[in-house]
Amino acid sequence: MDIILASSSQRRRELLNLITNKFEIIPSNFDESTVSFEGKCREYVIKLSKGKALEVADRVKGEKLIIASDTIVFNNENLMLKPKDEKEAFNMLKSLSDNTHKVYSGIVVLNLETNEMLSDAVCTEVKFSKLTDDQILEYIQTKEPMDKSGAYGIQGKAAVFIEKINGCYYNVVGLPLNRLNSMINEMGVNL
Repeated sequence: MDIILASSSQRRRELLNLITNKFEIIPSNFDESTVSFEGKCREYVIKLSKGKALEVADRVKGEKLIIASDTIVFNNENLMLKPKDEKEAFNMLKSLSDNTHKVYSGIVVLNLETNEMLSDAVCTEVKFSKLTDDQILEYIQTKEPMDKSGAYGIQGKAAVFIEKINGCYYNVVGLPLNRLNSMINEMGVNL
């Protein structure tokens, strides 16, 4: 069975490669703006992930296993997606400073041979240390925050900001491998 990762994320590609190196990348063209956030993070990331998986499923044929995921940061009752500009990145990082926030990833595994779909969401709590404005500005200058939910990458230069995590590290990176592997096994697919 061919495995498809419905994402252009380099991080997700690297993580999936830890489970199998036999997959192809077909980025989803799903319009995420069609899903509105109604205050429930788990449901939101699952809907986004389903949209991505189904959009790719419409474009491929045959015995395929599609994996789709979406990750968000939720802090102080605020949804934090990718920052639009450096000012928004600064404000996000300032609000994360000396705070604990939650990172949610939705995962969908869609088997086109059986039409079986499994979906779930994983949550990890992340505690940031207290950051100075200079630390935040220096980090923004690396451009690393600009393509990441919550304006940081735990696997990159922001690693030094993380005081502790409670939950799956790989979830914070963008693909909760333990849960993904369990879902694939539940489908009876052997990688």
